[in-house]
Amino acid sequence: MTVWDRPEPPTQPVPLDRERIVAAAVALADEGGLEAVSLRKVAARLDAGPMRLYRHIATKEELFDLMVDEVHAEIRPEEQPGDWRGALRVLAQRTRQAALRHEWLADLLGGRPALGPNGLAVTEATLAALDGLADVDTVLRAVETVSAYFTGAIRREIANLRAERATGLSEHDWQRASGPHVMSMLATGRFPALAKAVYDGTDVDAEASFATGLEWVLDAVAAKLTLPGGDSA
Repeated sequence: MTVWDRPEPPTQPVPLDRERIVAAAVALADEGGLEAVSLRKVAARLDAGPMRLYRHIATKEELFDLMVDEVHAEIRPEEQPGDWRGALRVLAQRTRQAALRHEWLADLLGGRPALGPNGLAVTEATLAALDGLADVDTVLRAVETVSAYFTGAIRREIANLRAERATGLSEHDWQRASGPHVMSMLATGRFPALAKAVYDGTDVDAEASFATGLEWVLDAVAAKLTLPGGDSA
């Protein structure tokens, strides 16, 4: 039985329910990451005894599931785009935006499917946007491919943000600091392809890189989708 199938206990004199518990857990995670979240810490945040929380949530993993579903409410668009490409683009962009607001989300993306009501609503809306474009298996692989791209890209971006905070060096500061070492290695002539990338490549910010990569992935997905009648998507 999942946490969503299990009924909550009766209201106590001091109100406590899953909604308040999850809100407190999200606030703790926003402040200090997932390592700052435990049932005891959430209980302390709510000025409640830890055993009271166990009446609502059995494990920390259940709490994480509820937190992810809470954020899925932010990911789900109020109005779904009318075409499959727009739907997948919005899913990717809104997931990235949610992860930038809640960096801990990056640590929980890409695991088991989200089974909460908000997560299921996001999945339903996404699959509905591709309904009829191809057979079910092709549609599922298309969604998995786009999800794999934005999950990896988001994790990389969040990792860079965390490294920036840990070292106190921005991306450009780090590049300047590591520049002498990189230049000396390139001067050996052993890395010609890397040298070309360093000297001739264009530096873009994370948002532009994310958007470009997403469009390339969507182009690849379009080549696999076929509209009724045999026209390419």
